[in-house]
Amino acid sequence: MRGYLVVGLGNIGNQYFDTRHNIGFYIVDYIAQKQNLSFESKRLGYTTIWNLKGKKIHLLKPTTYMNLSGRSVNYWKKKVKIPLENLLVITDELQLEFGQMRLRVKGSSGGHNGLQNIEDYLGTRNYNRLRFGIGNKNPIRNKSQYVLENWTEKEQTQLDELLPKSIELIRSFILEGPIKTMNQFN
Repeated sequence: MRGYLVVGLGNIGNQYFDTRHNIGFYIVDYIAQKQNLSFESKRLGYTTIWNLKGKKIHLLKPTTYMNLSGRSVNYWKKKVKIPLENLLVITDELQLEFGQMRLRVKGSSGGHNGLQNIEDYLGTRNYNRLRFGIGNKNPIRNKSQYVLENWTEKEQTQLDELLPKSIELIRSFILEGPIKTMNQFN
């Protein structure tokens, strides 16, 4: 069975639960809920396994906090022997409008501390990432404060419609590969 590691980035703790920065946690939690899976607390993260058409997908929510995600990602990538091309990291993106999703097979951290830490641990920028737009219409506004704010009521309602699309994208990435997925969803 070919393995994958799908990592939802976020921060642990109730104070971060409904924040924009935790969209990665939201998405992997949504997958687990739809597949009737439960996460287990293990070393450096919460994990569960999703079997999809003969493929074993390890879902991971790092418990190292966003800015230190690389330690958890690197540990689990090695532990479950996942090749770099089968790693997918899900994170928030200020530069995309709310709800826009972009899959990339490589790229810079774009100032995102969690992605930078992953890059540092992996020693490369060449890993797949799904960026979920959280928007920021006010460029003067404190970005750190904005990402740690709770979703607005309108955003929360829209999330209910967007989460199924994120699963479609992830399923496509696993079953069709990144190029077809980017052509279809980006």
